[in-house]
Amino acid sequence: MVEYHLKTPISEEDVRMLKAGDTVYITGVMFTARDAAHGRALEYYEEGRKPPIEMKGFALFHCGPLVRKACGKWEVVSAGPTTSARMEIFEGEFIEKFGVRVIVGKGGMGPRTTEAMEKFGAVYCAYTGGAGALAGKAIKRVKSVEWLDLGMPEALWVLEVEDFGPLIVAIDTQGNNLYADVMKQVEKNKEKIYQKI
Repeated sequence: MVEYHLKTPISEEDVRMLKAGDTVYITGVMFTARDAAHGRALEYYEEGRKPPIEMKGFALFHCGPLVRKACGKWEVVSAGPTTSARMEIFEGEFIEKFGVRVIVGKGGMGPRTTEAMEKFGAVYCAYTGGAGALAGKAIKRVKSVEWLDLGMPEALWVLEVEDFGPLIVAIDTQGNNLYADVMKQVEKNKEKIYQKI
């Protein structure tokens, strides 16, 4: 396994060299998006409108950060990942339409997202759940916030990050999926256990 330090905007070539199991740290721009933001961005696309931020080449974080205002500026207190499976219905199309290169979350994603990553050049990176305070330390500042009307967790938070990680490449552009591999192994082990009972 190899360790990579990537800077945004990230190219398709950058992500196609990553393999499942590699470690990644990201410096540059990352933005958060959960269910509501995914849905609205795709609605904008269908209407021929541009979302308020550039997404191509950037990292998308499945996160509803805890943010406070201090001295007139937003600051992230904690930024733990949310369960990525909730975004499976949107993510393949999101990758295709907006050109995000790295998606960060927890719990993995399904076959539609994996297929889009292979076709369009993106990877899914796992970040440890429960480590939101650690993630907050890698966030140097909030560049902007969009769609705050959706609520703090659902808004698009545009973040400047430095060595955000460690992230583990869990789904790569070759269709390798660590979560699927673990499930296959679990099924094999279950069969062995059942035979012994």
